[in-house]
Amino acid sequence: MTNTPNLKVRVKTARGRTLSSTRWLQRHLNDPFVHEAKKKGYRSRAAFKIVEIDDKHKLFKIGQKVLDLGAAPGGWSQIAAERTKAIEGKGKVIAVDLLEIDPLPGVETLMLDFYDDDAESIIKSYLGDSLIDLVLCDMAASATGHKYTDHLKIIGLLEAALDFTEKVLKPDGAFLGKVFRGGTENTILTRMKKEFKSVKHIKPKSSRSDSTELYVLGNGFKG
Repeated sequence: MTNTPNLKVRVKTARGRTLSSTRWLQRHLNDPFVHEAKKKGYRSRAAFKIVEIDDKHKLFKIGQKVLDLGAAPGGWSQIAAERTKAIEGKGKVIAVDLLEIDPLPGVETLMLDFYDDDAESIIKSYLGDSLIDLVLCDMAASATGHKYTDHLKIIGLLEAALDFTEKVLKPDGAFLGKVFRGGTENTILTRMKKEFKSVKHIKPKSSRSDSTELYVLGNGFKG
């Protein structure tokens, strides 16, 4: 990442804006990864996380079929399309979110709730007879401000994503999902160790240092 000038942006507390939201905005405006994402044309700073993880753990392969759950605004899908060569028609990336995702080269975007009963059949209709090689999940539940409640919501999302993954992931496929430290994440690890040949925690450097955010990677889906 290129160096950016060390010029701090200060945000004044505005009427109707809480102190915590003011602090978040100030941190966001001063985040070098946010500035670099804009320079490179990435949809979000999260793109650097998946780049870093892939550089180290070799997630993507040319021609892969990738499913990105909770994909908006599309930062991870954007990188997946580049690295699988889906942009050139060699792979396939399907981005799913409740929110609309602006079109991306090489990415099929679906405004869809993967909890819906017909979500599996809709996604499979884009795959033909194939299954998914890699499932990505960078979803975050809406925050309540209560740490333990928010942690449980994140764990619930990840468990739901794993439930869905079992239906669409091919044997020996991989899963990468977001989790937060909070105590109950060990239940996810225990489950994944039964379903995947290898499981590891990852903390990308581009993940904010004050965040309890972690990623869990499962390789070798047992099917």
